[in-house]
Amino acid sequence: MSTHVKRILALALIAGFGLSLAACETADGFGRDVEKLGKTIQKGAD
Repeated sequence: MSTHVKRILALALIAGFGLSLAACETADGFGRDVEKLGKTIQKGAD
């Protein structure tokens, strides 16, 4: 993977993590948000 792609993925991960913290109110909701984010990143990597 090129450095440019790695930077984009890192920024997407950070942005998604920040949004998930703002979007959920419980630890359970946070877990679901992180799981969705992980699946999205995995799909993008494939």
